[in-house]
Amino acid sequence: MTAGEERKPQGVRPSLFLERQSYRRRRLMDAARLLPILGAALVAIPLLWPSPNTSDEGMPLSSAILYIFTCWALLIVISLIFGFAARRMTASDDSEAESDRWPH
Repeated sequence: MTAGEERKPQGVRPSLFLERQSYRRRRLMDAARLLPILGAALVAIPLLWPSPNTSDEGMPLSSAILYIFTCWALLIVISLIFGFAARRMTASDDSEAESDRWPH
């Protein structure tokens, strides 16, 4: 190579950004990983409830159990929605990725 000669690229480089489907799938997986933390925070909320009267009794146990059961059921429904969405994304992603089309 001479000093005045510049190297020309052989082909177009693939994009450095993720494809839209891959990006959405990763964000869905990130949200699913945060569900246990959300669940722990929701279950801990009854500990912060103020007492209905001035004594140190706190909220009735029946209210706390009903709240915890509702949070538990809500987390199950959210995880089912995430599961169905992940299954739909992998089913619609039959084509090869853009980065796999380019020679290495």
